[in-house]
Amino acid sequence: MSAHVKTISLTVNGTRVEASVPPRQHLGDFLRERELLTGTHLGCEHGVCGACTILIDGEPARSCITFAVACDGRSVTTVEGLDDDPVATELREAFSAEHGLQCGFCTPGMLVAARDVVLRRPDVDNPAIRTAMSGNLCRCTGYVGIVNAIRRVIDARNTNAG
Repeated sequence: MSAHVKTISLTVNGTRVEASVPPRQHLGDFLRERELLTGTHLGCEHGVCGACTILIDGEPARSCITFAVACDGRSVTTVEGLDDDPVATELREAFSAEHGLQCGFCTPGMLVAARDVVLRRPDVDNPAIRTAMSGNLCRCTGYVGIVNAIRRVIDARNTNAG
């Protein structure tokens, strides 16, 4: 094996994957180019915009600044891996109903981050939603629809729980 590649083993959306990757290949590039999971969008490639947000061991992370080799032995979930996730399904419906998406470029990262807010912060108010989502940039919506969509899901889940 060349010194310029490392073999890694990780779980991507529930499927075990082994691959030889360059040590400095970013996870976002690995997911898009090798795994053909193009739902992970690459925007700024500096970890600022949030378009590339995925889950690593269940925690939101920026795939554009995470090296694939750092995920050896870990579990990675992309927006495609949330197809059957109930919270993600509720969010997709709410984003549509509340006009929380326009061009759609930021939407995959927004959904992953919003899911984390819904699961971790069931008591959050709208200013706190804005703060929690501030790491995900959107150039189209003005954020009102996004905040309303997250609020809608949190309120529905709280009503159904109580």
